[in-house]
Amino acid sequence: MAAESKVFVLSSRCVMVVSANQTWQVVFPSLPISLSMLQALPEASLKEPYYAAALVIPALCLWPTNREEAIQMINFLKGPQPLSKFDLQFIADRLRGNEYVPLSYFEGAKPENGYQPQSPHTVTVSTVPTSFATEGHAQLYLRSGGADSPRPVKLRRKPSTGQWFLTEQMLLAQIRKPTALDPWA
Repeated sequence: MAAESKVFVLSSRCVMVVSANQTWQVVFPSLPISLSMLQALPEASLKEPYYAAALVIPALCLWPTNREEAIQMINFLKGPQPLSKFDLQFIADRLRGNEYVPLSYFEGAKPENGYQPQSPHTVTVSTVPTSFATEGHAQLYLRSGGADSPRPVKLRRKPSTGQWFLTEQMLLAQIRKPTALDPWA
């Protein structure tokens, strides 16, 4: 049984479909390479859960080249609960030799092109009917060009500020290797 949808024509070039599932695209004209650059982005207000979910990707992309700055960016997204030693080790282990994984979340990045994303860098964030089942919490999904199903990001809203913060990400699971690195391709 299909979910009931409503279509709203916002202009001759923009249509919004409202159903049980929603999708947002967050566009980065250039990727932030420092905490101050990340904080200068409009999405850094963290007033929408999909802002926080999308901002995780540029931070993870920075990890292989500037780990300390990436940690600062992720800690900003985590708000009052910074990365633990376990979290730091987990990210380091998952990205070692798999630096392409975070890039796979940008539109156009796929195994055939070595996960080189289109420009501008665009992250698509989506919901499912249960994404907001618990008040003040959200589980949103990001699609990787190298995975068969979207990967979840968990967020929590801080009532005193209205901001959404990252509590858990499951974005670093194994994906298909870039074609150039896959001996079976």
